[in-house]
Amino acid sequence: MQVRLAFRREGNFWNAYLALPDTMDDAKLVGSIAMGAVEKKPDLKRAFMDCMKMMLADAIVDVIGKPPEKWEESPAPESERPGHG
Repeated sequence: MQVRLAFRREGNFWNAYLALPDTMDDAKLVGSIAMGAVEKKPDLKRAFMDCMKMMLADAIVDVIGKPPEKWEESPAPESERPGHG
C-alpha cells in the first residue's frame, strides 16, 4: 500500500498528514508547527519536513519491519492548494 506525507497550510499552522496517494479523505494529522516558525525560514521548514519523514519511517518499520524504499517530493495537486475545494 502506498501512502504519502502531505503538508498543508491551515490557518496559522503548517500541518503534516498521513494520506492515501490521491486523496485527503480520511487523512490523519501527524504533526503541526506554527506557520510563523517556518514561513520565512527554509532551513527550519526543511527540518520539520525531515522530522515528519523520520517519524513516519519509524512507524512504517514498526508495522512492516522495513523502512520506506524511497521518498518522492512533489507539489500538492491543484485541488489541495489553498483556495480550492
